Amino acid sequence: MPALRFAVLGSGSRGNATLISCGGTRLLIDCGFTIEDTCQRLARLGEDASSLTAILVTHEHGDHLRGVGPLSRRFGIPVWMTPGTYAAARSRAGTTLAPPHYFDPHTPFAVGDLHVTPLPVPHDAREPSQFVVGDGARRLGVLSDAGHVTPHMVDSLHGVDALLLEANHDPIMLAEGPYPASLKARVGGGLGHLSNAQSAALAGAMDGSRLRHVALTHLSEQNNTPDLARCAVAEALGCEAHWLAVADQANGLDWRSL
Repeated sequence: MPALRFAVLGSGSRGNATLISCGGTRLLIDCGFTIEDTCQRLARLGEDASSLTAILVTHEHGDHLRGVGPLSRRFGIPVWMTPGTYAAARSRAGTTLAPPHYFDPHTPFAVGDLHVTPLPVPHDAREPSQFVVGDGARRLGVLSDAGHVTPHMVDSLHGVDALLLEANHDPIMLAEGPYPASLKARVGGGLGHLSNAQSAALAGAMDGSRLRHVALTHLSEQNNTPDLARCAVAEALGCEAHWLAVADQANGLDWRSL
């Protein structure tokens, strides 16, 4: 059985992309970087953009979408997204996307050797979706850009073998930080981003008995620290804080295998 591997090219408000590999399939979730930056980050992982099987888009915000069109056009990579994401993306200034493959956020589908189960999340986007990706024996949960935890999110992540989990902000740092009041309200609101405590609550509520890897993602550079995020989620999981990886903006996360 080929290894199911995953890595993060970079994670944060200045750009996001996650790479999942199994057999001959290379699936990129989101691309919030320029072509040049994306190719450099892929090369760091020993990969090339021309080998990508597909790009899967979570939602239309620029830190997840801005590189999707240019990358897909240059290398002829198919793109998958919800109809709502495509409609919202087309309305954004400067965004040019060819008609994508559509998926229903409530219906699983396959991309090459990988099974994809969409996971609708509460976020201030048109039709956002996160994902559980697997090969039939092993599953990776990818959850970010959600304003609060829903029972469906918890249920969908029960029993995953690995988890990429947003831990965006510490509420005290957000409240006392440099953001304007409107942005603080958005980030901390029910359609914004998960706080450390919310991420910990989700981790504690799901069945984590199969977890071999957990990496925290989308940490705010102004309103969080890796130590605060690790400590909150580690307490919920009953593990040592150092066991949790953190995918950062500059270096992302190196390959992990299942």
